[in-house]
Amino acid sequence: MSLHRLDTEFDCTLANKLARLETYNKHHYRPNTYLHKWWARRCGSTFRLILKHLVADAAQQDYYVPGGLTGKLILDPMMGGATTLHEAIRMGANVIGADLDPIPVMQARASLSEISLFDLEQAFRRFHQKMWRDLEPYYLTTSPVTGTAVPISYTLYGLQRACACDAVLVVDSLVLRQESDGSTVRICPYCHDVVTGDAPCCDKPQPDKPVLVEKNRKRCSTCGEAYQEDVSLPYYARYVPLVIVGRLNGRQRFFQKPDAADWQILTQLSRLRPSIGFDREAFAVNRGRKSAQLIQRGVDNYLDLFSTRQLLYLERAIEHLRPFPPLIQLNLAMLVSTSLEFNSMLCGYKGKNKRRAGAIRHTFSHHAYSFPYTALENNPLFPRKASGTLQKLFQASIRNGRSWAQHPRERLVDQPGIQFAELPGEVDAGQEVTALSDLQEGSRRFYLRQGSSTTLPSADSSVDFIVTDPPYFDSVQYSDLSAYFRVWLRYLLPDAADWDIDVKQSAVDPHKLDRKSRYRELLSGIFAECYRVLDKENGRLIFTFHHWNPKAWAALTAALQHARFRLVNRYVVHSENPISVHINKMKSLTHDAILVLAPVDAAVEREWERPSVINMQDSEQFCRDCATLVGWMLQRPLTPSEIDAIWLNAY
Repeated sequence: MSLHRLDTEFDCTLANKLARLETYNKHHYRPNTYLHKWWARRCGSTFRLILKHLVADAAQQDYYVPGGLTGKLILDPMMGGATTLHEAIRMGANVIGADLDPIPVMQARASLSEISLFDLEQAFRRFHQKMWRDLEPYYLTTSPVTGTAVPISYTLYGLQRACACDAVLVVDSLVLRQESDGSTVRICPYCHDVVTGDAPCCDKPQPDKPVLVEKNRKRCSTCGEAYQEDVSLPYYARYVPLVIVGRLNGRQRFFQKPDAADWQILTQLSRLRPSIGFDREAFAVNRGRKSAQLIQRGVDNYLDLFSTRQLLYLERAIEHLRPFPPLIQLNLAMLVSTSLEFNSMLCGYKGKNKRRAGAIRHTFSHHAYSFPYTALENNPLFPRKASGTLQKLFQASIRNGRSWAQHPRERLVDQPGIQFAELPGEVDAGQEVTALSDLQEGSRRFYLRQGSSTTLPSADSSVDFIVTDPPYFDSVQYSDLSAYFRVWLRYLLPDAADWDIDVKQSAVDPHKLDRKSRYRELLSGIFAECYRVLDKENGRLIFTFHHWNPKAWAALTAALQHARFRLVNRYVVHSENPISVHINKMKSLTHDAILVLAPVDAAVEREWERPSVINMQDSEQFCRDCATLVGWMLQRPLTPSEIDAIWLNAY
């Protein structure tokens, strides 16, 4: 047995400095890992630093020195966003990644495979041109200055609601834009014209025009009843177009009420909807903790979340992707899929403030489904790199990602200004292999597996290190949320994955569902497999974790006890930007505990003292106290019920 540097030390100071920078814009720091939407990604800098503390050669242990893991085999059995795989491959390791959900597997395959950026750019250009050729007539409006046809940027909609005596359209705000000169662009609540100034252009309701009200007005001033939404209507049909937004000369934004030509296009689209050939049964919403929010809102089919124009975009994308070679098709399909986060009737409008350069509040900005009052129908084919467009996403996720992958760099801390260090020789890409035996030689090779990690194909004691980021109990319902994308990827890439996954095999506590949680059972099975495949003498299991609920820590502790792991050390690092919209103004933990564990066979001895109290007032100390209690429990022959009792009384 040999000790690793991570057993005795971890540079938390550097980890925290790097994480506090990265958490504000994670996709800017590691663009190659952000090809597709995934939730609750941890900082790549934190995982790089973890891996650097496992490097044996002292000359390569520094964070900013390239490489250090050539000859090592690293497993991530719950890979999600594949942070471990990307960081380890950069340092020369061979890696195994596994996940129940097909999206992490496909994203890893697309972003880690060596492929020419030139070929991707040429393919994207052809794809985008074909899409625009087919759909251009549906995305045009008339310029208020030149009277010529120009592309729509996006269309804003109001939500229909009614009381006993009247119908209204509800919007987030009547203000559409606050200009830099202090003036405001707003929509008149009575005639729906777009005006500049602080007052509506009319002083009373207009015939055949529902009054616009802002979202904070919940009841009718006449009858006193609350405004209700007609949930018998398909979700997309509950919204009424109000404002067309475009750009003059491709730059200056303009807002205008739909004119006769716009309404003609919208009417034509409505007539086309029945001819769009998607099988509704394949898009049925299966109730889960988060998808229940859809069902409660009267949405039982994912197709109803999309306007007809959005469905046409997807229908054409499926058609035009077919001729491309498999790896290019995979990259472009993932791009189309992730564009759905900016291209559904669940998208909201956030562009009214001067500081809001972008306009789209994307579908999963809160790690859950949310239902806007002012819905925003984007134009994903808009020719400029605007928010949520294919052009913008290709630039950010593929062009920037592939360029960065060939020349990775890391942010320097304690330096004036913003400075980065390049790491010559590191490449965030590798060679996929289809046989585990191919991982016994070479470097930067990866093996991907879709399926539950309660059963792994690896041989006993064949893995050097396991570095992962398991689901945090019930914090994010990964499999349930990702169904929003899976139903479309199944059409985009029908042969790329096993699409019939059993979400009950997902190691996430369902919490509010009427079924028993399998979180402890599944985590126990995964950790038991980790124990089996991990090198018993020198191997380590390392992962991050946090949760306020003692049940989460109890399940984690019991799973580790069952799998025969012992805590070697624990550290606490910054993990969340406190102003992130999904945790802002909530009592959320902003730190992760890093747990370093060894198989009981390794006989790494450390006596853990039971914390006298769990500090509930400080995020960092809370995580440290909980991780310490895990270590104390793992040293004792406790039963699962005893573990539960200790945790439930710990704080």
